[in-house]
Amino acid sequence: MRRFKDSIYKWIFTALAFASLIFLLGIVIVLFREALPALKTTGFLDLVFGKSWYPTYSPPEFGILPLILASLWVTAGAMAVCVPLGVGSALYLHELASNRQKAILKPAIELLASIPSIVFGFFGMVVVAPFLQETFNLPTGLTAFTASLILGIMAIPTIASIAEDALSYVPPSFKEASYALGANRWQTLTQVVIPAAGSGISTAIILGMSRAVGETMTVLMVAGGAAVIPHSFFEPVRPMTSTIAAEMGEAATGSPHYAALFAIGLILFLITLVFNIVAEIISKRYRMKLGLSR
Repeated sequence: MRRFKDSIYKWIFTALAFASLIFLLGIVIVLFREALPALKTTGFLDLVFGKSWYPTYSPPEFGILPLILASLWVTAGAMAVCVPLGVGSALYLHELASNRQKAILKPAIELLASIPSIVFGFFGMVVVAPFLQETFNLPTGLTAFTASLILGIMAIPTIASIAEDALSYVPPSFKEASYALGANRWQTLTQVVIPAAGSGISTAIILGMSRAVGETMTVLMVAGGAAVIPHSFFEPVRPMTSTIAAEMGEAATGSPHYAALFAIGLILFLITLVFNIVAEIISKRYRMKLGLSR
């Protein structure tokens, strides 16, 4: 009876493990099936490198290069905000903060992750955008810089939490050996602890980047919504996610516009998948380098 129960548990957990793979495969199949008409009529290269997104023109133009560049600009700006703050917060919490400071700062950082994205978007649209418009004398405060700033704040908990976990996995013997050789606290932190936790820190950064790339509601509200190739951070832009959210309700099912939106979703999925694969590769290389892999 005990072996029978163990066998049942094994099959249940195996099915649950493979369920995620089945869901992932189903998402890929649906995206590719719905995007295939756009790939056939427009062509993959014309779709990806086209400079004009005018779905209501006659004939319509489905060039998503402005949308891709807008996503990259916003993501790059968000990384400039969240990487120093996220990694710095993790280092301070793990190495420098007292127990009382940890008790205050760590919940405060993690609280950011529980705030809905629409609240961030509303705050950015009502408070941050007017402030930036007045400060920099801009025509509008809804720009790539505003979206980058808000997304960077949203990604801080992801990076800080994962990076702090990575730092906690560094064996104490590493630091003890460094101190025994005469290194001070700063040298131990920068030359021993951070390289040893490089796998988790790199993973945290890439996952934070994936969070910024895939965010929808915030960029829809604060990025400005202009589907043009950006030349400055202080211009309105329209990332891929906001385009899908804004136009999917207007596109007739089965129309070229509908298929082009699914093509955007497919490309966005591939970009996020690449980020996660790179994070896993970096993580494994660091573990092998440090001899921590199984």
